Amino acid sequence: MARVCEMCGKGKQIGYGVSHANNKTKREWLPNLQTVKIVKNGTVKRTRLCSKCIKKGDFKKAV
Repeated sequence: MARVCEMCGKGKQIGYGVSHANNKTKREWLPNLQTVKIVKNGTVKRTRLCSKCIKKGDFKKAV
C-alpha cells in the first residue's frame, strides 16, 4: 500500500537535510496518514487519508 492520501493524492516529499556545516543528506517527509472508515458509493470502505483531509470533512464517516 502506497503512502499516499486517497482523497487529495498527497505523498512523500524528497529533499535534503542540511547541517550547520552545510552537509546535505537525502531525506524524505511523509504525510500524516490515518486509516478511516468512510461511506463511498453506499459501501463502507477503509481508506488512508491525510490529517488535512480529515479536518476538512469532505466525506461521510462510517459508524
